[in-house]
Formats: sequence, structure tokens, C-alpha cells
Amino acid sequence: MIPLSVLDLSPIVQGGSPGQSLRASRDLAGAAERLGFQRYWLAEHHNMTGIASAATAVALAFIGEGTSTIRLGAGGVMLPNHAPLVIAEQFGTLDALHPGRIDLGVGRAPGTDQLTARALRRTLAGDVDQFPQDVLELMAFLDDPQPNQAIRAVPGYGSKVPVWILGSSLYGARLAAALGLPFAFASHFAPAMMDPAAQIYRQQFAPSRHGERPHLMLGLNLVAGETDAEARFLFTSLQQAFVNLHRGQPGPLPPPIDDVNGHLAATVAAGSPLSKAVVGGPDTVRAGLERFVAEHRPDEIILTAQIFDQAKRIRSLEIARAARDALARAA
Repeated sequence: MIPLSVLDLSPIVQGGSPGQSLRASRDLAGAAERLGFQRYWLAEHHNMTGIASAATAVALAFIGEGTSTIRLGAGGVMLPNHAPLVIAEQFGTLDALHPGRIDLGVGRAPGTDQLTARALRRTLAGDVDQFPQDVLELMAFLDDPQPNQAIRAVPGYGSKVPVWILGSSLYGARLAAALGLPFAFASHFAPAMMDPAAQIYRQQFAPSRHGERPHLMLGLNLVAGETDAEARFLFTSLQQAFVNLHRGQPGPLPPPIDDVNGHLAATVAAGSPLSKAVVGGPDTVRAGLERFVAEHRPDEIILTAQIFDQAKRIRSLEIARAARDALARAA
């Protein structure tokens, strides 16, 4: 039975507020916990008026107070934006508050535009080329301290919070393999590179004290409804958001629409960012999950869905879990 997890961007819907979005995210994490999902992750983005999870560690602390067993983490922290010591302290604090439940996924993209990246760092000296060294430094701060170590992450040292490499290209696959770390691939928006990255990660994986074998988690847009028609309707919110983003006009998540003229069809065309999305009622979702697992062989799937209505978002997770369970029984 393949584990399912949740990736949340804490979407700010049209007419809503960041506070409402973060409370909705906490409710979503609670629902995922009740449904037996493996982990709940938040994504770091900045200067995005439709995303409330910029202060990822702060949001996770709030969400942790509303849950008790599900693993919580970052999917991910964009490490070039931060000093590794600061992230070690933040996630060490989360581990102190919610011991044994914290994951730390790190990526090398800025999660924003260059102007905002400069405002975050005050300098662009911390660039992506430093990413492998930053990962090693971060892991060292989370590990047991060495004799006479001058700088320690407090809280953080000795916590050994699991670090994941996130990626949307072959670079992350190679780095995760070389370090013997679990790897989460952003196939929910970069599906074209998914299979080559998975192959490289598995072939080049070097066993380490962090894991004896590779662990590949793939992102998947999944929008489930009571019927195929309802799911396609709900999916139009994400489709509109993608269109707006590629036009350079990101904003709050729009309500779903009846796309009677097919203007959004290009978002799911072959090779497009949403081409692997699973959208439909229970039977369609079950078939889509079965096909995705058979084709790409993930060790875990992390589902994401930008659904305007909170109740429908939770219902989508319920249908996905039922579909996964049905596949497990059939197997």
C-alpha cells in the first residue's frame, strides 16, 4: 500500500485572507492525519499574493498544534534564501515542540523572482552554486555536535531532523543520490523530467546512515470529486492559476468556472505542467493512481490540489485515500 502525503501551498482564495488560509491549512492537515496520510508539507514562496506559507516554519508550528501524529515538514525550504544555521534553529525548534514528527525538505530555487530574492537575502552572494555546501552545513548543525564545536544550533543540534532533497531537474536527483538522502521530485509542475530524474537517483544512490536504499516521493496534482464533471469543474481553479502565473499575473486562487470554450485545455496538453494531473470521480481517480504508480514506480506520492472550496479539498483527500486503499486490496 503506497504511502500518500499532502503538499499544501496554503492558497489564499479570492475574497479570503492569509489568516483564513492558514486556519484552513491546519484543518486540512488534521483531515490528512485522520485519513492516515504519511506526512503534510508546506511550500515556501515569497511575494505571491495567492500563497500564505512564506514563513514556513511559523506556519508549521501553528499546524503542529492542531495535529498529533502526522509528520510535518517543508516541501520545501528554499535554502539559498537563508543561512543554514537559521533553518537548523527553526526546524530544531519545531522538533522540540513536535518531537519525531518533523521533516525538512530543501530546494535550491529561490521560490520567487530575483528582486524579491535580493530583498530576502540583502545580497545574492548565497547563490544556487553553494547549495550542496549549504545542505552539508545544515545537516551538520542538526547532527550531534563535534568536540570544541564553536557554533551550535540551539534548539537543533542533536535533533537529526530528516533532510530531503527537493528537485525539478536532474541536479537534485544527483545530489540526493550522492548524499544518500530521500528525494522528492516536483512532478506536479515539472513532469517532463520525472522519469530521467528517478532513474538517475535510483542508479546513483549511495547508501548512507540516512538511508540504505533510495526513497523517491513524486508530486501529483490530484483533484477528486463525486463525479468526473464535478472534479473537472473544481480543477479549473488550478488551471486558471497556472495561466495567470505564466502571464506574469499571479494572484489569489480564483473560483472554478465552466470552461465551455475549452480555453484551459492547453494546461493539460502533453508536456504541459499539469499533464500528469489525475482529475475525476472515484473510479477515474482509482484508475489514474494505478496508472501513475505503474508507470513511475514511486515509493511515496505527495498529493497537491488547489481547490477553492475547503470542504471539497478535504473530500478530495477522502476519495484519494479510498482509491489507494481499493488498489491495495485488489493487489
